[in-house]
Amino acid sequence: MVTKQVNGLSEGDADLRRADSLAREIFSDVANKWALLIIEALGERTLRFTVLRDEVEGVSHKMLTQNLRMLERNGLVERRVHPTVPPRVEYTLTESGRALRATVDAMCDWTHRYIADIETARRRFDD
Repeated sequence: MVTKQVNGLSEGDADLRRADSLAREIFSDVANKWALLIIEALGERTLRFTVLRDEVEGVSHKMLTQNLRMLERNGLVERRVHPTVPPRVEYTLTESGRALRATVDAMCDWTHRYIADIETARRRFDD
């Protein structure tokens, strides 16, 4: 069987329905609450680690570090270390990170629009 190649990747790499696809791996990485909240918090800004941690209420140091590394690995966040004592580390969304932010913003808008309906449905279900 011959698999079509696109930019060195097979057609199946972009198929979210396939368990072994690169697309599913990427989707799994970025579709978690901390990653989405980090992307939303960064927005168009450049933030230091501690400021970002304060912006994303409830995230632990460990989870913020893990998610920032994952976002950097996927090319969504740029990490800049300034040679000072102590080192100053800043994070900024890349072009692809800013593009993903548009989707995150749409999800936030959806949440605001339907939060009352969802809460009503939850109460009805739980009763």
